[in-house]
Amino acid sequence: MRKLTFAMNLSVDGYIAAPGGDLGWSVPGDELFQWWSDRVGATGLALYGRRLWETMSPHWPTADQQPGATPAEIEFARRWRDMPKVVFSSTLSAVDWNARLVTGDAVTEITRLKGEDGGPMDIGGATLAAAAMRAGLIDEYVTVTHPVLVGGGKPFFTALDTWVNLTLVDTRAFPNGVVMTKYRTRR
Repeated sequence: MRKLTFAMNLSVDGYIAAPGGDLGWSVPGDELFQWWSDRVGATGLALYGRRLWETMSPHWPTADQQPGATPAEIEFARRWRDMPKVVFSSTLSAVDWNARLVTGDAVTEITRLKGEDGGPMDIGGATLAAAAMRAGLIDEYVTVTHPVLVGGGKPFFTALDTWVNLTLVDTRAFPNGVVMTKYRTRR
């Protein structure tokens, strides 16, 4: 069975985007950017909600061809393009860049994908991850907490019907006060 991880940047007060979708507070430094790039390189399949797809897909497919692209950006762009992706949306009609579109029930499809052979899966996007959380499908939670309070916006965690007990399995401090914590779901 494949492992499913929900990993995102978030503020100390628990938001992945500030009001209006502002992400300016979460720009990674070099070491954190490399950490994210290494995650993408190790991901067997990425699951995207529509909003996150619409944030990533206009930039990363050609970021390595932009004037002034750094070696790290070039590497991330290549890894992102090569990584298989599934995009969940009821409003999009097509996706590209090594992705396929799922318009049906996300929980049913994620359950099916978890049962397949293959490398680890990452899920991104708060709405999609919330459905997987409520269905008990997420095996690991990785919070990359930035030292900022944004006061509202899109929360990392959704309201749940029952507690989810977690075990801390890793921590790492990055420059500028960013802290990564990884928790495994206790079943």
